[in-house]
Amino acid sequence: MKTSDFDFYLPEELIAQTPLERRDASRLLTLDKHTGAVEHHHFYELPQFLHPGDCLVLNDSRVLPARLIGRRPTGGACEVLLLVDKGDKCWECLVRPGRKLKPGAQVIFGEGELTASIEEELEDGKRLVRFDYEGIFLEILEHLGKMPLPPYIKEELQDQERYQTVYSKVVGSAAAPTAGLHFTPELLSEIRDMGVKICYVTLHVGLGTFRPVKAEDIQDHEMHSEFCMISQETADTINETKKTGGRVICVGTTSCRTIESFAAEDGTMTQRSGWTNIFIYPGYRFKVLDALITNFHLPQSTLIMLVSALAGREHVLAAYAEAVKERYRFFSFGDAMFIS
Repeated sequence: MKTSDFDFYLPEELIAQTPLERRDASRLLTLDKHTGAVEHHHFYELPQFLHPGDCLVLNDSRVLPARLIGRRPTGGACEVLLLVDKGDKCWECLVRPGRKLKPGAQVIFGEGELTASIEEELEDGKRLVRFDYEGIFLEILEHLGKMPLPPYIKEELQDQERYQTVYSKVVGSAAAPTAGLHFTPELLSEIRDMGVKICYVTLHVGLGTFRPVKAEDIQDHEMHSEFCMISQETADTINETKKTGGRVICVGTTSCRTIESFAAEDGTMTQRSGWTNIFIYPGYRFKVLDALITNFHLPQSTLIMLVSALAGREHVLAAYAEAVKERYRFFSFGDAMFIS
């Protein structure tokens, strides 16, 4: 299949720039993966599409406030984006302006409670950066860092917690698992009370999630790797759900990629952790997942290929065309789909 087979027309004004005031007030398009039938609802109506004995799989990764705005000793502004913790206070980073931040350059953040030196140049324009500070780095980041919002969001985020799910726990993502942004504690309680099991996996979303597919043939695309974990408790919950005839419903493509990466061929799960570069596109046979809650994705992206593997390319593109017609909000702060 060609990458261009997953293109669609999206007016720029439909790219959501800010989150809605109420998380679960977003719209919800339901898509029948077998017939292609769509219906229009709101996310707070999700419980009516769930059944007792189903299982929701959520990604509890928390976004690292990894964007640091600093200044050079000469006063020039600069930006450092944390990518990979290399240990010993060193991080692999993206920096701006790159021509000014060569090895030996110094950077000051805040009132000087955090400083950094550029140690060496790495491939793809990245830098190895050594930080100097007193105390706990994560606490300093919570104070000084900003959310590394996707490149298509131009507005400044007023409340940093709106780019975190309400159940985020394990710090490590460079971007939010955005399908989960629609849930509120009250909605999760309502879902639990109706007999739906809720379990958690962890996949730390990398910036590669925004990398465009440049290969003409999708099979030539090299997928980025991301670290993920599944506990024995979650594995047992998923196994029990399948055994008793319930549906395993993943919240987000990250949860889907985690369980599909670690499932045995017969669909059973065990406790695992490790890196995955699984690339799911049409023709893939799902081993565990039955249904998916997801946002609307970028044209020609690996994510729209994943949902097309579940519901069929024609059904997905027709649903996207309907969403554009009905003026749904797209991407990270946008509306949601429930594919079942």
